[in-house]
Amino acid sequence: MSDLERLNRRIEANRDRMVELQRVLNRIPAIAPESGGKGESEKARTLVDHLRRLGIEDIKALNAPDERVPEGSRPNILATIPGRDSGRSFWIMTHLDVVPPGDETLWETPPFEVTERKGRLYGRGVEDNQQGMVSSIFAAASIIEENLIPEVTVKLLFVADEEVGSEKGIKYLLRSHALFQKNDMILVPDMGVPDGSAIEIAEKSILWLKFKTTGRQCHASTPQHGINAFVAGSELVIKLDTLNQIFNERNSLFDPPASTFAPTKKESNIPNVNTIPAEDVFYLDCRILPSVSLDDVHGKIKQFISEVCEKRGVTIDYTTETSAKSDPTPEDTPLVGSLKKAVKQIYGIDARTIGVGGGTVAAHLRNAGFDTVVWAKLEEQAHAPNEYCVIDNLVGDAKVMATVMIAG
Repeated sequence: MSDLERLNRRIEANRDRMVELQRVLNRIPAIAPESGGKGESEKARTLVDHLRRLGIEDIKALNAPDERVPEGSRPNILATIPGRDSGRSFWIMTHLDVVPPGDETLWETPPFEVTERKGRLYGRGVEDNQQGMVSSIFAAASIIEENLIPEVTVKLLFVADEEVGSEKGIKYLLRSHALFQKNDMILVPDMGVPDGSAIEIAEKSILWLKFKTTGRQCHASTPQHGINAFVAGSELVIKLDTLNQIFNERNSLFDPPASTFAPTKKESNIPNVNTIPAEDVFYLDCRILPSVSLDDVHGKIKQFISEVCEKRGVTIDYTTETSAKSDPTPEDTPLVGSLKKAVKQIYGIDARTIGVGGGTVAAHLRNAGFDTVVWAKLEEQAHAPNEYCVIDNLVGDAKVMATVMIAG
């Protein structure tokens, strides 16, 4: 029997232990203080205890100071399993925190008590991100139990604060610790599709913009005495819509394959019908291909604002609410090839590289110069009521991760 066959058999034998770890972790609501929680410390302590019982001994705490939580810090945990090649590491990064359950009347089962039903585990966090977390742990633990040595050093990184910005998680680690090397392979199992075929290597830049138009208020029966901010703001919306045609470069990695510019939120201006509004506020959500210059986008927006102000006699201020740019990971990075082989071997499918419009935590690593790949076989249940994890995916993803660990 080959090492890989032994390893896969061991992971299958650990199925019940993987389900049990999901149950244990799910009972601890690791919610950020911004969302009314106490952070991730209790969950981290429980996790470390389990890692030690599974034979993973090299464990370090890299805590980020945070006076808002009882412990005064947020936990980031690094576990290392030595490999034959000590100069290169295969990282798997998952996050400890979960989002609140939301409206619990929408849940058919208790959100913080795992319910097993028809091959699924239901509960808040069981997919986002405990599936990847538990899969990575048992991939490494099964290697240890079979007395195998991974080809490269394996590093399991469990971070805080992913759900609300990562300031106390991966951003803190990148600022305060020199953990990564340029030739490392980094996997973030926090995005995927139900058949496991999508390997994410690129993200669109994100711009959320707020536009405030100021005119002059008056009675609606004498509109000539005022300057209608609503009309001017609406004219700007129409101009901004043309950004979709101006920045029309296409990239088949993404769906949709072009940059998108979508007016979204609209704030209330006046409470009554018979007044010309002096103020109009709306927002624009921009998802921009990595190859498109954000400076060029801002330049065109400023041109549109100038045109509307001159025509309508208003003033328009715009501010950036969110801005995130992510450098893409090259398609020929070694981890992509290793993942494609492993996914084919375990799941029998041909995986493909993709880009996404939403931001992931991988962007922070990419922008710091480290090639990072996002992959898992997920049902896309993140943040939903009745979130669930497919047990076969929990086990299968562990096999894929373990395959990469021993192949290098």
